[in-house]
Amino acid sequence: MSAYDPAEVRRLFAEEARAERPDLAALCLLIGAAADPELGEAGVDAAQMELDRLAGEVPFRPGGVRAWALALEELLGGRYGFRGSGADYQRLDSSLLHQVLLRRRGLPILLSVVWVEVARRAGAPVYGVALPGHFVVGFGPPEDLERQVLVDPFDGGRVLSGGDAELLVAGAGATRLEPSMLVPAEPLSVVMRILNNIRSWAAARPERSDVGLWAVELSLLVPSHPARLRYEKGALLVQRGDFLGGAAELEEYASLVEVVDEPAAAKVRREAHAARAMLN
Repeated sequence: MSAYDPAEVRRLFAEEARAERPDLAALCLLIGAAADPELGEAGVDAAQMELDRLAGEVPFRPGGVRAWALALEELLGGRYGFRGSGADYQRLDSSLLHQVLLRRRGLPILLSVVWVEVARRAGAPVYGVALPGHFVVGFGPPEDLERQVLVDPFDGGRVLSGGDAELLVAGAGATRLEPSMLVPAEPLSVVMRILNNIRSWAAARPERSDVGLWAVELSLLVPSHPARLRYEKGALLVQRGDFLGGAAELEEYASLVEVVDEPAAAKVRREAHAARAMLN
C-alpha cells in the first residue's frame, strides 16, 4: 500500500481512538498521514521502527527514576539532538510525529511524545504531563507524584526543578503549580491537544483551510469531543465553498445546542440559511 486514502485514514483513526487502550504513536502517525497522504503504511511502519530503534539504544534499566530521565536526556537530547525553538511554532511539520523524527525538531507536545514512546518501549515508568501552555514528561510511578521527575524535551530533555516547573506554569498565566497539573495525560487528551494546535495553526492561515478541515474531522472522531467542533466544521466547509455541506453541519450543531441555548441555535440556523442562499 503506497499511500493512504483520506477515508482510510479516518477509518483507522476512529478505530484506534475507540480502542480499549489507544496507541498514542499510532494516532499521531495517522495525523501525519492525514497531512501527508504519501506517508502511507510503509512510512507509518518506518516511524514506528525508528521509535523501536531509539528505544534499543537506551541503557538497560539505568537505575532509579532520575537515572531514567538522565539516560533519555543523554540519548535523545544529547546524542540525537531532539529539541525545539521558537521557529518550530510556525511550522505544520512540528506537529507531525514522522516529521519530528526526521527533523529532530518539534513542538513541546510532539517532542514529549517521542520521549514517552521511546522511554516506554525501553521499560521506563513514563508519561506525558500537560502543564498549562507547555507539555513536559514525567518519570516515576504515576500514583506517586512525590517521586516524580519532570523533564522538558523542548529543552533537550533537561531535568526540571520544582522552581522550573513553577516558572513554566506562571509563563502560561496560571497563578501557581497545582498537583492536578502533574497527573499523567491520557493518550486521547494528548491527541486532542495536538489537533487543537494544528487547528490553531490553520486558523491563522486562511489559505490552509484544508488543514483545518482534516484536523477538525479527526477531532470529531475522538470520543467525547466538544460539540462546537461541528460548528467549526460547518464554517470551514462554507469557507471552502461547500455551502450545502456546511449548512448541514451548522444545522446539526444548532440541533445539539438548542436544548441549552435557543438564541445561539437560532443564530447558527440563520448562518446555515445564509450559506444555502449563496447557491442562488
